[in-house]
Amino acid sequence: MNTQTHAAHHTGHGDHAAHAAGAPGGLQITQVGYTLDLENTVVRPGDIDFRFRILGPDGRAVTDYTALHDRELHLIVVRRELTGFQHVHPVRAADGTWSVRLNLQQAGTYRVFTDIAPRALGRAITLGADLAVAGDYAPQPIPASTRTFDVDGYEVALDGDLVPGEGRDLTLTVRRDGDPVTDLQPYLAAYGHLVVLRAGDLAYVHVHPNGEPGDGVTAPGPGITFHTAVPGPGTYRLFLDFKHGGTVRTAAFTLPTAIHHHD
Repeated sequence: MNTQTHAAHHTGHGDHAAHAAGAPGGLQITQVGYTLDLENTVVRPGDIDFRFRILGPDGRAVTDYTALHDRELHLIVVRRELTGFQHVHPVRAADGTWSVRLNLQQAGTYRVFTDIAPRALGRAITLGADLAVAGDYAPQPIPASTRTFDVDGYEVALDGDLVPGEGRDLTLTVRRDGDPVTDLQPYLAAYGHLVVLRAGDLAYVHVHPNGEPGDGVTAPGPGITFHTAVPGPGTYRLFLDFKHGGTVRTAAFTLPTAIHHHD
């Protein structure tokens, strides 16, 4: 991690407390003068060429960013009922237009989030906007609460609680065919990338991994620990991206908040 990225990485950490204390991220299409400008807000199902710009306070497309987790911009796309999660990295043209190919087969309303740190702003923000996929829409309930998830022969177990108003550590443990995975590969400067979204309003919760690859302390599995502070009570969906054997996979969990009883 270069010094600049490292600084941004840690600048972001100060913001996590601010996010927890104030309004959560991702609820607004415009924040502190920056706007998420989608080229199209209604699309047909299937493979689409998704394009958008981030407009700055001067109304022009932003082209100068500080990297966050090894990228200038993270794009998260998820259905409103918190399924169909995608975490992708669009390509920015010189004029500030971002583009990426998305596969959106199911009709319905999606929420798109951009995690960015415009250099002129000096900190990280998350902008959110709705994207409608045309067609017959059958709303689904949010998946039931679960602490284990199976994907491609991997089992990921979630340990820890979400307690409103308190930062807590969540540990996700990766096993393959029952054996602990101890050689996770770095993905976005960490052994895992976690996105937490609140059901009902899709508040975007910032989380960061404890430690990073190459720090001499953090083991490459089987456990990945994240410090998480949720903005209030509710049910949350957690999406973990982890890399092993050269492939990034996603595990998803539904977790209601726990009540903290003071002794």
